[in-house]
Amino acid sequence: MNRQSLAGLVALILAGVGLLLGVYGLIRANTLQQELTTASAALEASAARADTAVNRIGVSSTLEPAHSTDVPNVAYDPADVPPPITRTEPTTVQITLTTRELTAELADGTTYDFWTFDSTVPGPMIRVMEGDTVEVTLVNPPENKSGHNIDLHAVNGPGGGAVVTNVLPGETKTFSFKALNPGVYVYHCAYLPPQHHIAQGMYGAILVEPVGGLPPVDREFYVMQGDWYTLGRFGDKGHQPFSAEKALAEQPEYFTFNGHVNALTTIYPLHAEVGETVRVFFGVGGPNVGSNFHIIGEIFDKVYTGSPETFIRNEESWYVPPGSVSTFELKLDVPGEYLLVDHALYRTQKGAAGILHVTGEWDTDIYSPQLEGVGP
Repeated sequence: MNRQSLAGLVALILAGVGLLLGVYGLIRANTLQQELTTASAALEASAARADTAVNRIGVSSTLEPAHSTDVPNVAYDPADVPPPITRTEPTTVQITLTTRELTAELADGTTYDFWTFDSTVPGPMIRVMEGDTVEVTLVNPPENKSGHNIDLHAVNGPGGGAVVTNVLPGETKTFSFKALNPGVYVYHCAYLPPQHHIAQGMYGAILVEPVGGLPPVDREFYVMQGDWYTLGRFGDKGHQPFSAEKALAEQPEYFTFNGHVNALTTIYPLHAEVGETVRVFFGVGGPNVGSNFHIIGEIFDKVYTGSPETFIRNEESWYVPPGSVSTFELKLDVPGEYLLVDHALYRTQKGAAGILHVTGEWDTDIYSPQLEGVGP
């Protein structure tokens, strides 16, 4: 091969290498562009998720100062339970409930616009007997802004009474039903949209006792859990408006027992004595989230949902779904403070907690603390 041919071959090889490098550079540039595009999309998605999270948990700067209140709070005293029924013959029971739209504290320093039955959350507990005819009158005062009604899960009839009790502000309506099924049941407002009225606090419980009544106990308590959807985060001070977005996403900021974060800890803690048998009617208004009810340091001797005849013995925790009430019975053996919780325990940091104060003598055969200053 002469020098001229060799030079041509070298030039051809160099041209080929240059072409390959060019192709590689083009491919690499396209790959880099794709990588940059993917990274940019990932960053945008991450930012969108961050925005969603911020929107979901709330931003405190959006809140107005706490509003003036119509009542300090809407917390229901759990010891305010109608007395047991001792009669054995059915009768007619007349019940009147008044819907009230109120501004009150949800937590210390935090106000909320509640909708209620009789100014409390939950509404009053109703107690009737199997076979009773129950006349329910619902009053909607003229100062209210929304229509309301009542759906009682103890009713056998379309809508549970809701359709025939639609009341606009200034109206009153009455209907009657026969209590056919023993058990304890939820009642709530079902005015459209029903989920919003429940989310504002419009729920309660109705107990239908069997003929002859429930077995006697020393004390009874009435507790209902609710989940609350606020624009701001849990703990933000000021006025918390309702957040429909969080309600749809089922992302509550607050959980309460009886309508206030401190309802059963500092406002109305429960009290009982050693040796007493206690019955707790525990329900969940919702609207979205059920409860895993538990009393720390106790075992439920009996638990039942529905008929009292269907009880189960020796339960530790019991799931109560939204729109339901269960009954819990226990005997108190040792004094001290017992915590009522939803055993989805992070909810206790958002308000789902209460205290049962038990006083009396220690039984060291059952429990013998060795800590200084505790026990006998």
